[in-house]
Amino acid sequence: MGRLPFIIAACIFIIAFDIYCFKAITSVFKKWKPNTKKVFAVAYWGYSALLIFGVFCGIYLNLFLTLRAIILVSFFLTVACKMAMLPFLVLDDLRRLWIKLTRKKTHTTAPAITSTNQEDDKISRSAFLVKAGLVTAAVPLTSLSWGIISGAYDYQVRRVNLILPNLPKAFDGITMGQISDIHSGSFYNKTAVKGGVEMLLAEKPDFVFFTGDLVNNLTNEVRDYQDIFSKVKAPLGVYSSLGNHDYGDYYFGKESSPAKVKNLKDMVDVHKIMGYDLLMNDNRRLKVDGEEIGILGVENWGMGRFPKYGKMELAVKNTDDLPVKLLLSHDPSHWRGEVLQKYPQIDAMFSGHTHGMQFGLRFKEIQWSPIQYIYKEWAGLYQEQLQQLYVNVGYGFLGYPGRVGILPEITIFTLKRA
Repeated sequence: MGRLPFIIAACIFIIAFDIYCFKAITSVFKKWKPNTKKVFAVAYWGYSALLIFGVFCGIYLNLFLTLRAIILVSFFLTVACKMAMLPFLVLDDLRRLWIKLTRKKTHTTAPAITSTNQEDDKISRSAFLVKAGLVTAAVPLTSLSWGIISGAYDYQVRRVNLILPNLPKAFDGITMGQISDIHSGSFYNKTAVKGGVEMLLAEKPDFVFFTGDLVNNLTNEVRDYQDIFSKVKAPLGVYSSLGNHDYGDYYFGKESSPAKVKNLKDMVDVHKIMGYDLLMNDNRRLKVDGEEIGILGVENWGMGRFPKYGKMELAVKNTDDLPVKLLLSHDPSHWRGEVLQKYPQIDAMFSGHTHGMQFGLRFKEIQWSPIQYIYKEWAGLYQEQLQQLYVNVGYGFLGYPGRVGILPEITIFTLKRA
């Protein structure tokens, strides 16, 4: 599989890091009894080995979703806590290196002194720094654990007035819902997921957009949640697009294969079964009281390493007469990378992809996340001249099975004329 070398490299790094942390901890707690040291060593390395083994099983074997989630949660929290310790351990090693170098320099300039105690030449670890690292490791453990318990399924309805100057009168006041980045392969609580869908339906939107990433890697991940998302209905339809995770690239690799082709075909079929009108470089005319607007959708188009399957020239075909054009495109980098430059006729684009990194702050007047240093447009509404972009931070989660500050989003737009 295309992911195997990366996973092996990550495991090697984690094992090396485990050795580093283990030596640091045991060097500070020297007064432990031999039996205590033995029990700690067995527990420490047994837990690490079990986690790494569990990650391989969780990825490559068809485990129960709950068991797989427990394994991945434990793995993520453990790595996060150890990484929080790292600055303290590195600082302590730099301290020890500095003392060693200065002693060596002193020995070369001072008269030779014969020491009868070899312990005098040893530079012990600083118990304060290592213990401070252990205390600091509790901070991500606490916050990230709370993000799993409280944030993963804490769906928030965000209401946005979308002003479109050329909007036909018949569409003034119509509502539209958006969800994105479901990532059904990460879920472990069907009741909570169903509750989010019920929140969306309670808003009674006239039409709905789903902007990609139904799964993490394989189409069959949605099997246990297909009935829930099939309940998403709207009078004027549910329209969807594909995200970078929906093609199977991260499982099968970039090259085509019969299994990968079948996986994509199954993805298209699932959208049909759920009643979603999947737009793959295509468009639809939405008609209300004899007036029309355009709904356009492209396949994934991303910057850098992300695939560029989207073909805007096909999506805009035969839409010149439509006064308003709404575009579904999963990756917000598409807006600045192509849409603004070449397609001024697109009034508003709707994306997801960033997840808001599932970590940060989001208030009415201010928002911050580390993802903003990668994506200029990462959450909420943006405008440049007459064109707009909305980035939904996602319904589900990927990697870290929770959210801290950037909560899962259901967006309700009210379309308004200028």
